[in-house]
Amino acid sequence: MRTSLTRGLAALGAVALSTSLAACGGDSETSADAGAAPATDCPFEPDESVTSTARIAWQAIPNADVVVKDLGLLEACLPNADISWVQAASGGDVITYYGAGEVDLGLMGSAPATRASSAPAMRDVDLAVVWIHDVIGDAESLIVKDASITDVADLEGTTIATPFSSTAHYSLLQALADAGLDPAKDVEVINLDPEKMPAAWQSDQVDAAWVWDPVQSQLLEDGGTRLLSSADTAAAGRPTFDVGTVERSWAADNEDFLTMWAKVQDHAVGLIQDDPVAAADSVAVVLGIDPEAAEAQFEGLDYLRADEQASADYLGGKLARDLRTTAEFLYEQGEIDAVGPQAQYDEHVDAGPATRAAQ
Repeated sequence: MRTSLTRGLAALGAVALSTSLAACGGDSETSADAGAAPATDCPFEPDESVTSTARIAWQAIPNADVVVKDLGLLEACLPNADISWVQAASGGDVITYYGAGEVDLGLMGSAPATRASSAPAMRDVDLAVVWIHDVIGDAESLIVKDASITDVADLEGTTIATPFSSTAHYSLLQALADAGLDPAKDVEVINLDPEKMPAAWQSDQVDAAWVWDPVQSQLLEDGGTRLLSSADTAAAGRPTFDVGTVERSWAADNEDFLTMWAKVQDHAVGLIQDDPVAAADSVAVVLGIDPEAAEAQFEGLDYLRADEQASADYLGGKLARDLRTTAEFLYEQGEIDAVGPQAQYDEHVDAGPATRAAQ
């Protein structure tokens, strides 16, 4: 039943309106864009010595990564590098692209990063988390159609959509477990890419969805009610993040590229914090939404500058422990095969690029 229903919903996705993908000219899975002419000057001294080829997986999430993409900051600062951007629907897709050798860097959630750092996935991909794009709060939420549902336990017997292997999926599993619901028996949890959710929602194929903006906002505007958010699951001891990852052998050969990449990410975070109106204009272009809506979505995420990211509270220590805590929960839910020692997760977090960007 789960397979046939998922296929049926995938068919609905063919007619779904996807504002984020329409704006970017991509399909529902991936689109590769050659680096366009920079829209702005490099805020630093450009490094013309870097000739790296970099394929970057990005997602339609309102954070600094899409600001960097829209403004062409990386292209402006590394004018002799060969840069392409590959769109992904979820972190699970990004891991797949890594495994196929199709990308070198990519944005994914902390739950997919945990999977990639755990056996057996770690035998197929060798990634390091080098950046925290955002700390997820109300930007990812469980949205329900029936306003009379006021507690997670009330979801028994319903169909809930989420992108599998994403931070949203992880938060959903945690919320269900905390409410005493078995996701394999008490509810029907289906794997659905965000851009396919509005059509499934409107045709009553799903009763709820845990998803991020801009689709989250679409479901709320279409009569949905927020039941719980990732801010709540973070308060329960399981924070989630959108993180920047890199293939470790590529990183070792392209340190100068990675340093500039971190510097432009940090610059874009500063724009969001200091000039959110201008940053929202870039996010609006990439996500295909109004600038006012883009600026409002900033409220659901926390953005960290490079010096804070490199600290012991994040990339410098605690994030690796958070990954292992996530692994323990995913193992309990049967989502991964084993939890490695703490040293294994330490090995897959590298504060070096953030440290260099902060200097």
